[in-house]
This record gives sequence, structure tokens and C-alpha cells, in this order.
Amino acid sequence: MNATDIHKQLVEKFGDKIIGVDAEAMDPTIEVAADAIVEVATHLRDAADLRFDGLNNLCAVDYFEPNQKKAAKFAHEPHLEVVYHLYSYAHKHFLTVKVKLPRWQNNEHGQLPEMPSVTGVWGIADWHEREAYDLMGIHFSEHPNLRRILCPEDWVGHALRKDYDFPLEYHGVRN
Repeated sequence: MNATDIHKQLVEKFGDKIIGVDAEAMDPTIEVAADAIVEVATHLRDAADLRFDGLNNLCAVDYFEPNQKKAAKFAHEPHLEVVYHLYSYAHKHFLTVKVKLPRWQNNEHGQLPEMPSVTGVWGIADWHEREAYDLMGIHFSEHPNLRRILCPEDWVGHALRKDYDFPLEYHGVRN
């Protein structure tokens, strides 16, 4: 089954919760609304003709250009994306699913964007979502253990966000 067929099936089942498709990309991608990710992911895993039982990767991307001169030519509205790379062991097919989020919840600087966790769908998402939280500042609601995984617990900020200001020192040690 190809991305166009999967997209059609998802649109029939979920309607406007399926935002778009890029079936011609090297990694065919379907965009899903954040509030529907758990139900769409469950369908992708459980539907007999799909069976995406493997979450190979979950990562976050920051679409932001901090340089004011370059920002005018930047082709994207600033936002974050959570990207899910899925695989079906039964059918030997791949799919990429994306969820777009605002950089800040309610456009309030410092308020982390939030979306539901898929740890109940794919257990391995536990570690991936913790990494996305730690480094990109995406809060996954209903996550069973959402805490830092790479940075120390007392670290301030999220180091892979493009507007992150790296501290000059940490616990008295200069960086």
C-alpha cells in the first residue's frame, strides 16, 4: 500500500484531522492534527492492511530562522514539527507522519507547545518523546514519565531550539 492509498483511507476515517500528504517525497509523508495523533496512530498500528507496528524514530524539527536578515527569505512560518517514522513488519512498507505545532503555546514565549503522547500505541515512544521534550521543549500530555533524558534535571531551557541561548557557565564551569 502506498502513501496515496493510506492518505485516502485516513481521510475517509478521520476527515479534516488529516491535514495533508506529500506522496512524491523520498519519504512519503502524511500530516496529522496534533489532537488526533493517538487515534490515527492506533489505526495505523491496528488496521489489518496497514499494521505499522514499528516506530523506528520520533524526532522534532524547529522551523525557525533566528537571523533577521535570513528570516525574510525563510520559506516557512516558524513552527515545530514532530516526525514519526513508521514501519510495518507484516507488509514491509514505510510511512512518515508529521504533526505541526506552534513554537510556543498560545504564542506566549516560554509556554511549551503540547500534544498527546503515543506511548500507549508504541512503547518505544517513551524514550523518543522524552528526548523531544528535553532538547526541543515539546510537552507530551499523558506521558508516563516525561522528564529530561540527556540534560541534567536542573538544566534551563531546551538546547536544540534555534533560539536557545547557551549559558556561559553551568555549576561554576565555563562553557
